[in-house]
Amino acid sequence: MPLLWLRKSRSMFGESERPMIQKIKPFLWFDKEAEDAAKLYVSIFKNSKILHVERYPAGSPAPAGSVMIVNFELEGLQFVGLNAGPQFKFTEAISFAVSTESQEETDYLWNKLTADGGQESQCGWLKDRFGMSWQITPRALMDLLGSPDKQKAARVMAAMMTMKKIDIAALQRAASEQ
Repeated sequence: MPLLWLRKSRSMFGESERPMIQKIKPFLWFDKEAEDAAKLYVSIFKNSKILHVERYPAGSPAPAGSVMIVNFELEGLQFVGLNAGPQFKFTEAISFAVSTESQEETDYLWNKLTADGGQESQCGWLKDRFGMSWQITPRALMDLLGSPDKQKAARVMAAMMTMKKIDIAALQRAASEQ
């Protein structure tokens, strides 16, 4: 059951409230970990919650009563997790980019998402224990890379290329070198 919320809309017939649903949702195929993944993600991100859990009925390809679909919301964005078997795996071709405001937030998300079997990668990328790829990107990185001083931006890019988790202070030092 999708979560609906009310939005004021205007038409030629006046103002009214109508239900809105998110038109496009990321749909994530899991072997059998959709609920565990949703619980992890909602525990990490503020303003997040599990919206609905649908279970397989008798006679379906999975055991009756096991989790089929988990609808959840992270920071206002709705996702669907499906438990449908091991046929498909996540790859780095799809990732979730998370913009952070500070080193503290970057460290927190990095540590939570790499815990219990997650894997660090390069340049702010990681995989969580379910195999989902994430990009933890401090806003400071994007600001420094966007500098009109092309040499400064190049120094920041070179520094970032040596990092796994992004280190804002190291990027700022690279930016200020002459």
